[in-house]
Amino acid sequence: MMKKKSVSARKASLVLFLCQMISALDVPLDLSQPPTITQQSPKDYIVDPRENIVIQCEAKGKPPPSFSWTRNGTHFDIDKDAQVTMKPNSGTLVINIMNGGKAEAYEGVYQCTARNERGAAVSNNIVIRPSRSPLWTKEKLEPNHVREGDSLVLHCRPPVGLPPPIIFWMDNAFQRLPQSERVSQGLNGDLYFSNVQPEDTREDYICYARFNHTQTIQQKQPISVKVFSMDSLNDTIAANLSDTDIFGAKPVTERQPVLLTPTGSTSTKVELRGNVLLLECIAAGLPTPVIRWIKEGGELPANRTFFENFKKTLKIIDVSEADSGNYKCIARNRLGSAHHVISVTVKAAPYWITAPRNLVLSPGEDGTLICRANGNPKPDISWLANGVPIAIAPEDPSRKVDGDTIIFSHVQERSSAVYQCNASNEYGYLLANAFVNVLAEPPRILTPANKLYQVIADSPALLDCAYFGSPKPEIEWFKGVKGSILRGNEYVFHDNGTLEIPVAQKDSTGTYTCVARNELGKIQNEVHLEVKDPTMIIKQPEYKVIQRYGQASFECVIKHDSTLLPTIIWLKDNAELPDDERFLVGKDNLTIMNVTDKDDGTYTCIVNTTLDSVSASAVLTVVARPNPPFDLELTGQLERSVELSWIPGDENNSPITNFVIEYEDGLHEPGVWHYQTEVPGTQTTVQLKLSPYVNYSFRVIAVNEIGRSQPSEPSEQYLTKSANPDENPSNVQGIGSEPDNLVITWESLKGFQSNGPGLQYKVSWRQKDVDDEWTSVIVANVSKYIVSGTPTFVPYEIKVQALNDLGYAPEPSEVIGHSGEDLPMVAPGNVQVHVINSTLAKVHWDTVPLKTVRGHLQGYKVYYWKVQSLSRRSRRHVEKKILTFRGNKTFGMLPGLEPYSSYKLNVRVVNGKGEGPASPDKLFKTPEGVPSSPSFLRITNPTLDSLTLEWGSPTHPNGVLTSYILKFQPINNTHELGPLVEIRIPANESSLILKNLNYSTRYKFYFNAQTSVGSGSQITEEAITIMDEAMASRQVDIATQGWFIGLMCAVALLILILLIVCFIRRNKGGKYPVKEKEDAHADPEIQPMKEDDGTFGEYRLFSFVSSAPF
Repeated sequence: MMKKKSVSARKASLVLFLCQMISALDVPLDLSQPPTITQQSPKDYIVDPRENIVIQCEAKGKPPPSFSWTRNGTHFDIDKDAQVTMKPNSGTLVINIMNGGKAEAYEGVYQCTARNERGAAVSNNIVIRPSRSPLWTKEKLEPNHVREGDSLVLHCRPPVGLPPPIIFWMDNAFQRLPQSERVSQGLNGDLYFSNVQPEDTREDYICYARFNHTQTIQQKQPISVKVFSMDSLNDTIAANLSDTDIFGAKPVTERQPVLLTPTGSTSTKVELRGNVLLLECIAAGLPTPVIRWIKEGGELPANRTFFENFKKTLKIIDVSEADSGNYKCIARNRLGSAHHVISVTVKAAPYWITAPRNLVLSPGEDGTLICRANGNPKPDISWLANGVPIAIAPEDPSRKVDGDTIIFSHVQERSSAVYQCNASNEYGYLLANAFVNVLAEPPRILTPANKLYQVIADSPALLDCAYFGSPKPEIEWFKGVKGSILRGNEYVFHDNGTLEIPVAQKDSTGTYTCVARNELGKIQNEVHLEVKDPTMIIKQPEYKVIQRYGQASFECVIKHDSTLLPTIIWLKDNAELPDDERFLVGKDNLTIMNVTDKDDGTYTCIVNTTLDSVSASAVLTVVARPNPPFDLELTGQLERSVELSWIPGDENNSPITNFVIEYEDGLHEPGVWHYQTEVPGTQTTVQLKLSPYVNYSFRVIAVNEIGRSQPSEPSEQYLTKSANPDENPSNVQGIGSEPDNLVITWESLKGFQSNGPGLQYKVSWRQKDVDDEWTSVIVANVSKYIVSGTPTFVPYEIKVQALNDLGYAPEPSEVIGHSGEDLPMVAPGNVQVHVINSTLAKVHWDTVPLKTVRGHLQGYKVYYWKVQSLSRRSRRHVEKKILTFRGNKTFGMLPGLEPYSSYKLNVRVVNGKGEGPASPDKLFKTPEGVPSSPSFLRITNPTLDSLTLEWGSPTHPNGVLTSYILKFQPINNTHELGPLVEIRIPANESSLILKNLNYSTRYKFYFNAQTSVGSGSQITEEAITIMDEAMASRQVDIATQGWFIGLMCAVALLILILLIVCFIRRNKGGKYPVKEKEDAHADPEIQPMKEDDGTFGEYRLFSFVSSAPF
C-alpha cells in the first residue's frame, strides 16, 4: 500500500498560512506600539521548595516596556528584598531560595505589568505555592483477621500533599502487589478485596505515596492480613473439643454483590468542561462480581469512553455539558446484582468564544474590540484600560463601552492604549490583553523580495505577501512582468495578503507580483513559483512469505522530478533497520539474507524530497517447520489404552496441520520408533490403543506445510501387563520343496504382538479328504517347519497357533497346502495342426489326466521349428521356438511362420516342478506366399533411346516365382508423371534392354516379382536417357552472350544520364508548369519502380525462359 507521509506538503502549507495570518497582525518592531505580554508563568504555579523560584514575565513594545509587580494586590518593591532580583531587559523575577530564603515566605498571588508611553499590559494572577510532601502520621495498625470469602478494605489514608501524591501498593521486596477483578486499588488509594482467599494471607501490605515535585516516596507501616479457611477453622475447633462434642464450621457461603464504594444507591459528581471524568464502583461478593456501566437515557460517548481497573472505573475524556446525566454501574454475579446511580453535572470555567485582538488604526478611523466568553455559570465580562478598571480610567472621547464590546470612533494618536478583558465565574477566569495602536504609515511588504516557492503539482501553493500599513493597505496580485490582475475561482485571496492556488499545475510556474497600496503610498514585491512533478513509487514492495534461512527481497522503484534529489529510507515496524550485515540496502531494493524469526514485520520504503514524501509498506512473514511439542503427559493408564497429551511448540507462522504419534518398544526393539497414529493439528490429546507386554514410550511430531518438526522428548515409559496372544501368525503356507515333504511357513509375530514372554508356535497338519487326526508339534519362535515322508503332491490342511507363557492365542483358521511336486508323467496326445495361411497355424491337443501332472498344472508348452524351405531345398541351423499357454488349454496359435516351408512341433505339459515328456513330433507345411522385393535393381548403359536394367531375385521368394512385372513412366521438368507402361518378364530372366525411349528424358521404374499367390513388394529406381549432341551445342544461355551484356550496360548508362539531368533542372529553382512541378515533386521511389516494371521485368522474364531446358 502507498500512503502520503503524515506531514504532507499540503498540511505544511496550511500550517504556514495560519502562522502568517497571526503574524500579519503584528506591528513591526521598529514602529511605536504598546506593550504585549509574550511569556508568563502558569496561573497555578507549584514550585519546588528546595530550588529558586522563577516567575516569568516577558513583553515586547516600542519603546521597550518597563516592568513592575504586585503581590497579593499591593505593589511588590523588589528593591527592598535582597532575595529577589529582576532579569535585565525583562520582567522575570528570580527569588533566591537556595541561599537562605524560604519558599513558604513567598507564597501569594503575583501580577506583572509591562508599561511604555503607549499603554500598559498586565499578566494573569500567578498563584505561587511550594509543593509539600508531609510524612505519614504514626498509627497503630491491628492485624486484619478475615474469614475466607468475606470482603476487605485496606485503607491507605496518605498525607495531604501539594500536589496530591500518586498511590501504589507493594510488598517488602518492593514488588507491586498483583491486582485483578477480585483485588484492586480504588481512586482514593485504598485496596479493595471483593472476597478474600487463603492466598491473600501476608504481613506486608504496604501503601506508598510518591510526591513527584519533590521526588520523594513516603511509606506507610505494613498491614497484616490473616485469612482463615473453613478447613483450618474446623481443625482448630476439633483440637479444642472432645470426641463427643458436635463441631463444624459452615462452608464458604456465596453472596450476592454489595457495593463497597460508593455507598448508598445514589451520589453526585461535578466536573469541569474539558477535564477527565472518573466514576468508580467497587463491589463485594462471591463469586467476584462483574461491573457494567450505562448512561440512563443515552449512550456512552464514542471514542472518548474508556474502562479502567477491570471495568470498575469509567473514564470519559474531554467532557462537555452534553455529558451531564445519570450514570449507572451494575455489579452482578450468579446470585444477583447491585447498582448505584451517579448524577454527573458538568460545569465550565470561562472559555473564549471571541478573544479580543490587537487593533491598528490610522488617525480618524473607526474600530472595535470584542470580548466574548462562555461558561457555566455564564461569566461576567469586565474591561480595564492600561491595567485600570475602565470606569476609573482616563476618559477617551473616541471610546464607548457596550458590554462585551468597545467601540472606537475617529481615533487619534492619544487613543493608543492596552485594554484588558476579564471573563470570570466561580470556577475561574480569563484575562486577555489587546492594544489599540494609532499610526499613520505607508505600506510596507515584510516578505523578502524574489522569494522562491516550490510545490508539488496538484497540491496547494501559498505565496506570501506579509504586509503592514495604516490605514490597512489593499493587496493585488499579478502574474508575470506585464500580467493582468489575478481574479477568478482558481485563486483564493487571504486577508493576510497570501495568494493561494488550490491546485497548482505545471503551467502555474512563473513570477508573481504583490502590490500593496493605501492613501499614503504604494509598494510591490515579486516572488517566484516552481511546480514540480510528484514523487511516485512505481514498483512497491510486495507481501513475502519466506522460509527460515531463505532470502527476502523488497523492491522500491521510484519516479521523481529531475530537479529534486530523493532519499530512500527503509524502516522495520516504523523503526530503523537492525544494525545487521544481513540487511543489504540497494539503490531501489532491500535484501535480507538468511532470514530468521525476528525478521518478521512490516517493512516500509520512505522516499523523501525537500517538497514531498511517499511511502509503501509490505509485510514479511518468516515461516519454518514447527517447533517440537513438549510436556508430554500420560494419563488414564489402562491395560489396553492410555491418554497422551502434549503442548504444541511454536508453529512459526505456518499453521500445524497434524500431529504424528510414534512409539518405541523398549522391551523388544529399543531405539526403534514406529508409527502409531496421527491427529489433526487442532487436537492436543489422543486415546491410544496398547498391546500387552510392551514397554511403551511415545513422542509427538508436529507437521505444517513447510515440513515436520523435530520429535518431542519421549514421554515417560509405560509397561503393559502380559496376556495371551491376540493373534496368530499370518501368511501361513504349505508348499513342498521335494516330492516327499511338506514345508510349512508363516510370518512370525513381532515382538509387541507376543503379548508376553515365551512366544512359541503350535504347528498342526493333516491330509485333506482323508479321515486322519491332526498331527501337531510345538516349535520355538521360528517361521518354518518341514514335514517329511509325505505322498507326492497331495493336499493338506494346515494351521499355526501362537502361544506364550500365559496361554494360547485364539483358534487359528485353516489353510490348504500341498506336498512336493514331481515332473509330469505323460505327454499330451492327439496333437493336430491346422494351417490357416502361409504364416499362421493352429495346434490342438488333448489334456493329460490331472493325476499324471503330479503338481499344479501351469500350462502347456509348444516347441516348433522350421525343417526346410520348400523353394530352395537347403537346410540350415535348426532354431526351436517355444510358446507357453497358461492354464488347462487345449489349443494355441503359432504366428510368424515362413511361407512355403516345412515345420515340426511337439507339446509338453508343465507343472511347478518342470516339464513332462514331449508328444511325438508333428510335421506340417505352410503354403506359398507373395515374394519379397527383388534384392536389387540397377540401370546401366544409357543411350539416346535405350536403358539396360539388371536385377536380383527376391531374398525370400516364399514360393515358386512365375514372372517379374516392370512398370515405367517418363517425368517432365515440372515433375509430372507421364503414361505408365507395363512389361511382364519370365522368372528366369535377370536383365532387360529397353529401346525406343525418348532422348534426354527422366524415367521412373517400378519392379516386383510374382508367385502363383500374387505380386510381392516393389523396388523403384530413376534414370535419364542422354541428350542429342548437335542440339545440345545450340542451347546456350543468352545471359552469357557479349552482345546482351553490352546492351544492358548501355541501358544502365542512359538511365544514369537521365537522373543527372533531372537533378540539375530541379536545383535551378525555376518556375515549372503544373504537370512538371507535380512530376518534380513526385515520390522519388515511384518512377524507378515503373521503369523496373517496364524494362527490367522483361529482361528477367526473358532470362528465365532462356534458362529452361528445351
